[in-house]
Amino acid sequence: MTAVCPTLAGVTPTRSGPTGLAAGARVVLDPRTASWRGDRLLLGGSPWRVLRLSGPARDLVRRLRAAGEAGVVVTAPTAVTVANLLVERGFAHPVANPRPVPRGGVAVVVPAYGRPDRLAACLASLAAEVDAEVDVVVVDDASPDAGAVAAVTAAHGARLIRHAVNRGPGAARNTGLAATSAPVVAFLDSDCTVAPGWLDALVPLFDDPRVAAVAPRVRPRPDELRRSVLARHEAARSALDMGSRRELVRPGAPLGFVPSAALLVRREALAGGGFDPALRLGEDVDLVWRLAGAGGHVRYEPAVTVLHDARLRLGEWARRRYEYGTSAADLDRRHPGRLAPARPSAWNLVALGLLAAGRPLAAAAVGGAATAVLGRRLRGVLAEDGGTALAAVVVGKGVVADAAALGHALRREWWPLGWVALAAARRSRPARAAAVAMLAPVALEWVRERPAIDPARYALLRLAEDAAYGSGVLASAVRARRPGVLLPAIRGPVLSRRVWGKSRL
Repeated sequence: MTAVCPTLAGVTPTRSGPTGLAAGARVVLDPRTASWRGDRLLLGGSPWRVLRLSGPARDLVRRLRAAGEAGVVVTAPTAVTVANLLVERGFAHPVANPRPVPRGGVAVVVPAYGRPDRLAACLASLAAEVDAEVDVVVVDDASPDAGAVAAVTAAHGARLIRHAVNRGPGAARNTGLAATSAPVVAFLDSDCTVAPGWLDALVPLFDDPRVAAVAPRVRPRPDELRRSVLARHEAARSALDMGSRRELVRPGAPLGFVPSAALLVRREALAGGGFDPALRLGEDVDLVWRLAGAGGHVRYEPAVTVLHDARLRLGEWARRRYEYGTSAADLDRRHPGRLAPARPSAWNLVALGLLAAGRPLAAAAVGGAATAVLGRRLRGVLAEDGGTALAAVVVGKGVVADAAALGHALRREWWPLGWVALAAARRSRPARAAAVAMLAPVALEWVRERPAIDPARYALLRLAEDAAYGSGVLASAVRARRPGVLLPAIRGPVLSRRVWGKSRL
């Protein structure tokens, strides 16, 4: 149900290799990090866990909370060690201090297929990089209008490499990677534009030797956002926009991947291979998961924004979501089990089933039993910190999270079943429960984001978007005979415990 770490302590890194941030780094606490019992315990992280703090660690957490977004510069050896462990586990994030990128420090690779007008806008936004003699390489992936692409590339002072046949965006990025030598490579799609100083703000995050990749926020162009209801929906729900919070990106975390529309990668991290050229879609997910699996940090930094072209015709918009979904089977083949649409606990499934059947007392009894089991485990791990009250909080969070995950699956991979539930909600108690699980998170999104669109149309477009993606998953699962992308991964009744460190600061 949760991972439990008994003590945040120890001077030995949790894995071999780079040790992390150096003295003088600035760190901020993740806003979702919660304290328990006077900062003796932390709840949060990526993935979510309970973490016990020693005295010096509590002191730093309190300083971080008081500093807010300004963060804390860590200098003392103990503070640096604690900060690195907090960052390693997603309870805190480094803040980059922008500085000019050294000559030869970064290369920019722009894969292109047609659309020379968009390529021209992209390269124009990179003028500062060209002026600073950053190696900007355009890889033309066999565009039908090759002459126009070549003319635009030359006009903006970039290098051009051309594929004789179309090989896909992953292969184009790999070609650009092989043609450059800078230690950091920035991949930028040709329909994106950047602001001056974007690299100066992102590259310093690589000061942490654990960082393998960094992604900025990708948002639709603001001049496109008032044209239609769909445009206003895109402003709030672009498929490439990963939100406004800093994240440590890894499977099982709040943010599981970042798009390759704008992505900086440490060259050394790609020594085992770049993008999978066989993947025309989902190549960014595959790369991020491989980098994280190798122990690298993938950081999402929304303080830097890249703009991209949005698809604002309903048919194109839905088709693109469908195409994204079709990557599921190929990703499942490379990363078995990670594409499960939901990972509910058996305890929570029983409790939610009883609630849906109108038996709240029985559901409460199941929740109480889960709390008792987890409470005993927490008492064994956390000693004097107790465990029953914390166990109740953890169980409650787990039930809500699993209900939301099941509702998400009913909107996406299981959307035919979900739509039946919506249609039958007036007549069936279980159908009403399913409808609540589907729509309550959407309503909370609308309240939180306050998009320039009314709640009803927002919900309808969310349902259409999720169904389009889910249809792609269904089609890929049938074609490839990969049922795992449609089946939930039910966790057993034994609550998990992961011990990350044993010594105390």
